[in-house]
This record gives sequence, C-alpha cells and structure tokens, in this order.
Amino acid sequence: MISFRSSPLIRRTALALALLGVLAACQKNDASAGQVAGKLDDAAQVAGQKLDQAASYVGQQVDATRATAEQNLNSAASAPSVRIDPADLASSAQANLQNAASATSAAIDHAASLTDEGLQTTGRKLQQWSSQSTAASSSASTSTSSSTDSTDAQKQMDK
Repeated sequence: MISFRSSPLIRRTALALALLGVLAACQKNDASAGQVAGKLDDAAQVAGQKLDQAASYVGQQVDATRATAEQNLNSAASAPSVRIDPADLASSAQANLQNAASATSAAIDHAASLTDEGLQTTGRKLQQWSSQSTAASSSASTSTSSSTDSTDAQKQMDK
C-alpha cells in the first residue's frame, strides 16, 4: 500500500521545484552564497510545510474512506437476517475505492496547488530582493560617477 504521508518522491519533487525556483530567481543576481543559502532554506521550509499539510490531508481522507468501508462491511456482516448479494458487495466496494481514489486525487491536486503557491511567493520575494539589491548597486555607482564628473568639470573651469 502506498502512503502519501511520508512519500519521499513527493518531498523530493517539491524540493527540486523549490531549488529550481530559487536558482532561476537568483540567476541574474550577484548575491553572496550566505544570502542565497538563507533564501534557499526559507523556500525549502515553506515547501516542506505545505507538503506536510497536504500529506496530512491525504492521510485523513484515506483513513476516513477506509473507516467508512470497514463500517459498511461490519454492518453487513453483523446483520444475519440480511441477505448479502456478492454482486452488491462488490459494487459497494468498487464505489468505495472510486471515492477513495477521487478523494486522494483531489488531495494531491490541492497539495500541488499549495506547493505551487508557496514556490511562487518565494520566487516573487527573491525577485524583489534581487531587484532591490541591483537598484542599490546601480544607485551607488551612479552617485560615485556623478561626483567624479562634477569634480572634473570644476577643474576645467578653474583652468
């Protein structure tokens, strides 16, 4: 049986997506390794939290469906006066499995959506940070070159 609560594949996939998002956001930035590592850790934590929430939700849905199926089977087995038709039982079991599959699929879609939202937010924050760093660097270099130009002009006028 597959357990979505601690699926290493889902966690690795989300971490890989987070890494790609961070690397793409930092590609044009000359940030130090410490800053990038800090942002990467933040992105990984957000993605991990979202995945844990999604895995918990999936686990709850699977457990609820399993409990309902067991309750239905116990109810059918405990009533001796009820005639159990194997075809009806098989149909009911199939319906329960389809409901469980549908709930699991919806939970996975929800988890992917949460992960996507977290990665998009992290990417936007990294892009803002990168833009602010670039703007600060450009402003500092423009200020330095302007003061040098005005000093040269003053020297020319003094001659």
